[in-house]
Amino acid sequence: MTELIAKHGGYKNLKSFQAAEIVYDYTFEFINRYVQFYKDKEQMEGAARGGKQNIGEGSQTGGTSRQSEIRLTDVARASLEELKLDYEDFLRKQSLPQWGKNDPRALAVRKLAYEKNRTYGTYRTYMSEPETAANCALCLINQATYLLDKQLAALDKQLGREEDFKERYRQVRKEQIFGAKDDYDEFLKQFGKKRLENGRVVPLDAPD
Repeated sequence: MTELIAKHGGYKNLKSFQAAEIVYDYTFEFINRYVQFYKDKEQMEGAARGGKQNIGEGSQTGGTSRQSEIRLTDVARASLEELKLDYEDFLRKQSLPQWGKNDPRALAVRKLAYEKNRTYGTYRTYMSEPETAANCALCLINQATYLLDKQLAALDKQLGREEDFKERYRQVRKEQIFGAKDDYDEFLKQFGKKRLENGRVVPLDAPD
């Protein structure tokens, strides 16, 4: 029997959600320590929250619409990209250097991604001063967006394989009325009909 609601949820087990949650917790502490203006604080917290929340909401909607899941996941990625720009602006305004991709300090932060049960606390020591705090945040955001890129690519493939909710609904209704697919085809034959691959019902002698 076709499932009306596809498997979905479980977003707390997603690596992307876990990474975005660390980014949110880290940003919340960062703005309380180093960001002075309320508008900037609100902007950064909102972007960090948007990254985390939209991953969860996207995962929850995935049961009924893979397209909605992709849209919300894409919004999450855009929110984190916006947050990344905020941290880069902070470093620029403070005349602080931004670490390069292969800077030993950046590599040390990235290595922590392999720690078990990592949380914001895994990175708390980087919060000691503005330069390391902001650069650590940028490393965390880059890791989260990398995971989201991988997730979006996988969702695109799933969208190509899975039926949309409406199509599953129509199939479930047919099965409820006529039984499984083979039974439905036998039912059509009684009336000199057959079903094509695209779902159209035509006379038996019609070309496929």
